[in-house]
Amino acid sequence: MKSIEKSVLIWFSAREMFDLVADVPRYPEFLPWCEVAATLATHDDGITARIGLNLKGVRQSFTTRNTHSLPSDDLDRDTGAAQPPLGLALDLVDGPFSMLSGQWIFQPVGEPSMRACRVNLSLKYAFSNAALATLIGPVFDRIASSLVDAFVSRAEATYGAFE
Repeated sequence: MKSIEKSVLIWFSAREMFDLVADVPRYPEFLPWCEVAATLATHDDGITARIGLNLKGVRQSFTTRNTHSLPSDDLDRDTGAAQPPLGLALDLVDGPFSMLSGQWIFQPVGEPSMRACRVNLSLKYAFSNAALATLIGPVFDRIASSLVDAFVSRAEATYGAFE
């Protein structure tokens, strides 16, 4: 089993980053390895999504159940309490993995008026067979390691670079 842990402090809000990660159907617009992405079902607490990969000509797809954690109020205005984090957990439904689970946490940083957050990604995965692990494992390892950077670049393109 592989494990990835990434964290970055950025000048975009937790909600802005959450919105980018939760918008699965737009992944093919900025993730070069993502050939197709779709929401299969919408639930009260998230979505079920399917992503099609094209890795060096090898095509695979997988489905995840994505559970969204969205506090009802980003800030207790009466007490000035800290802003709670937003989150997105993903769990494998089907695909070429024997195990795939992950969690994105978007923690607001600083005063409520600041547009900053810490993005944390933890991802664990294992392929269902050794041949597939040998064939696309190294490429998927690079993809998994670069996910946070890809979403930061997408934020800059979507919301504008920090000035």
